[in-house]
Amino acid sequence: MALRNILTKEQPLLYKKSRAVTDFNPRLHQLLDDMRDTLLEANGVGLAAPQVGVLRRAVLVIETNVTEDEDEYVIELINPEIIESSGEQDGAEGCLSVPGEYGLVKRPMTVKVRAQDRYGKTFEVEGTGLTARCFCHEIDHLEGVVFTAKAERMLTEEELQGAGAGEEE
Repeated sequence: MALRNILTKEQPLLYKKSRAVTDFNPRLHQLLDDMRDTLLEANGVGLAAPQVGVLRRAVLVIETNVTEDEDEYVIELINPEIIESSGEQDGAEGCLSVPGEYGLVKRPMTVKVRAQDRYGKTFEVEGTGLTARCFCHEIDHLEGVVFTAKAERMLTEEELQGAGAGEEE
């Protein structure tokens, strides 16, 4: 496994649309494994392939809504699409590609995603709260959209220090 460099907001590749994954091969598996290592090392909750310079529709999200006796785990989403959403949450959002900056972004409270696993098998997964936010945030990256474009406003340094900002995705 290897750590990959995370692109920052100044790099044009982040704003390009990703292509579908069609080959579920060892190269894809290596990308996913590297993304997992990179995500865990960066202490984020989500990472999209474009953030590591690969314009393919692949996303990782850490499921944080677990019971005390369960461990958080990584969900791999290949060619994900949101098929249902409900409710609304409004909160601070950050991004590994926009370090140190947070903005207020409205997202659904619950999201259902249809995707493929690393072997090409289709599945559906539902997320609530932070997981739903992260699904939306990472799928936006696949469309070349960074959260700053959706933020109602960016938070000031004073607000960040007073409120404790959200997770970086």
